[in-house]
Amino acid sequence: MNDDCLKLTTYFGERHRTDDRFVADALLDLYGRKEVQTSVMLRGAEGFGLKHHLRTDRLLTLSEDLPLVSVAVDTRTRIEALLDEVMAIKRHGLITLERARMLTGEIRAAAMPEELNEATKLTIYVGRQERIGRTPAFIAICDLLHSHRLAGATVLLGVDGTAHGVRERARFFGRNADVPMMIITVGAGEQIAQVLPRLGTLLRRPLVTLERVTVCKIDGRLLAQPTPLPSKDEHGMAVWQKLMVYTSEQARHGNTPLHVALIRALRESGAAGATCLRGIWGFHGHRAPHGDRLLQLRRHVPVVTIIVDTPEGIARSFGIIDEVTGHAGLVTSEMVPALAAVSEDRPTRGGLRLARHRF
Repeated sequence: MNDDCLKLTTYFGERHRTDDRFVADALLDLYGRKEVQTSVMLRGAEGFGLKHHLRTDRLLTLSEDLPLVSVAVDTRTRIEALLDEVMAIKRHGLITLERARMLTGEIRAAAMPEELNEATKLTIYVGRQERIGRTPAFIAICDLLHSHRLAGATVLLGVDGTAHGVRERARFFGRNADVPMMIITVGAGEQIAQVLPRLGTLLRRPLVTLERVTVCKIDGRLLAQPTPLPSKDEHGMAVWQKLMVYTSEQARHGNTPLHVALIRALRESGAAGATCLRGIWGFHGHRAPHGDRLLQLRRHVPVVTIIVDTPEGIARSFGIIDEVTGHAGLVTSEMVPALAAVSEDRPTRGGLRLARHRF
């Protein structure tokens, strides 16, 4: 299947509750009940939201309420049918709704759509214990992506989610074989098109999405500014943008880990919010895929920081990001055509109405 789809992403805190249960449980129960094609709950390492309350795993007290990111992907019709129930879940946080292409089943050589012909973000969903031959699937996929000289890849480990419509939740005692993982990679549309058929032959039940992005920086080289956007579209609805900064746990800004310095600087600048996710495997540039191994004194894992804000906010934040990523990192920009901000349990839903009519 090659279909237009929507990606529904929510950002909130680990201890946020709705009525008598946690928001995370309410969302994933809903996605499981509705048999969403794929969804994944990711536990962040650090971040802040509209209230600028810092959540981090670096301090014991703050690590009890880490940021969470949930992603649900399905056809536009099925995601739109979920919106009212998702919005009915009381919470603080942020919701984005983005358009993508979803490929499942047999994946053949593909001519990329015109809007995906330049820089493209490819996201691959696999199970924790899924294997290709004798190799874990996420390692084999990263090797494939690296061999095609893509800009980088980050493997993010889910703690809950759905895989092909079936709820798969990580448990303390269990193999957790099908709990979903996300592998995010960025490259030129031509490179991605060459990788897709190979992915189709490697994976038993492939499920991938494609999104258009702008590559702004690679390892300190400024390639482009985030695309200037108006604050409102032709319907009078607010326009938002998203920046993603891919770095490594080892990357430094001065004496501080780069992702920590970035979160700190963005928070002090008054940015709307940022969330840092720590991967388990991946690569950037020409360096071979890598991750944590035994007998290491320092972590060797990729890190991705997500910033969502208005175009004006993104323009202000990019100066900070440009300075912090002076020597390392991959920075991409993309439009978020629909967004709901939830503060004090009062959702703004204009962006979601726009999504129903625009796509």
